[in-house]
Amino acid sequence: MAEENDAEEIEQENAELNLHSVGDMLRHAREQKNLNIEDIAKTTRIPQRHLESIETGDFAALPGRTYAIGFAKSYARTVGLSEVTIGSQLREEMDDQGHSAYEPETSGYAPANPSNIPPKYLAWTAGGIAAVLLIGFLVWRTLFLEPADFIDEGPEAEFTESETIDGTLEGTIDPVGPTPSDTGTVTLTATETVWLKIYDEDGERLFEKEMSAGEQYSVPADAKGPQILTGRPDALTVTIDGAVVAPLGTADRTIKDVGISAAALLARTDPGGSTTNGEPASELDTTQ
Repeated sequence: MAEENDAEEIEQENAELNLHSVGDMLRHAREQKNLNIEDIAKTTRIPQRHLESIETGDFAALPGRTYAIGFAKSYARTVGLSEVTIGSQLREEMDDQGHSAYEPETSGYAPANPSNIPPKYLAWTAGGIAAVLLIGFLVWRTLFLEPADFIDEGPEAEFTESETIDGTLEGTIDPVGPTPSDTGTVTLTATETVWLKIYDEDGERLFEKEMSAGEQYSVPADAKGPQILTGRPDALTVTIDGAVVAPLGTADRTIKDVGISAAALLARTDPGGSTTNGEPASELDTTQ
């Protein structure tokens, strides 16, 4: 007898639910589980306003028919109702209210389950890890790579030891403007982005940086035998007390151990066109 009463109560409850809308059924099931709308939103990751629109039957406020049905199914799974039943009944309700053409479902398409969307904090975490790795690489690159490894001459440029000029510069000296003094101030001005290192004759670093176009560096007057290492000597304008002197080198050559004191720059060639080592400038080996 008790079993018959239970069966009758279940049938009566189902009959009552069938008279309700999808929104009423979902809300009733939610309340039976002592859940509020915020709990459903957190579990399904569906915006609370969309869940409220489903409960009130305000389908026009939803992003479309496909999303409305997908949201309702997720809601149903959360509160223990049949998502198939809820989906079918919602289609009928939307058809009855004139939403049959409201972004109709595409054949074979199933809306993504919002609960499967990764939380935002995972994206932020991944971004943070990527940033840490990038910073770590840059620090390692700065501390452990040889200075010449920083020189970037483009995809076709490859510098080898045989392509560097150790302390010897090509060409002749043709200062622009008044004749500079061998005790004058040497200033390097970048015409393009260029990396360079300045050091004294003992190897102590005086300056090292990737300079942007327009940046300047003046060699200290008390520097002992200042020298330069760079892969873009053509990107530097050299002046002594404002008077422009010849370029330090060409674009396709890395130069190192090249003296850049005023005396060293002025002594690169003598008035007869010979280098400091006595060889004619026109016969310098440019394939070193």
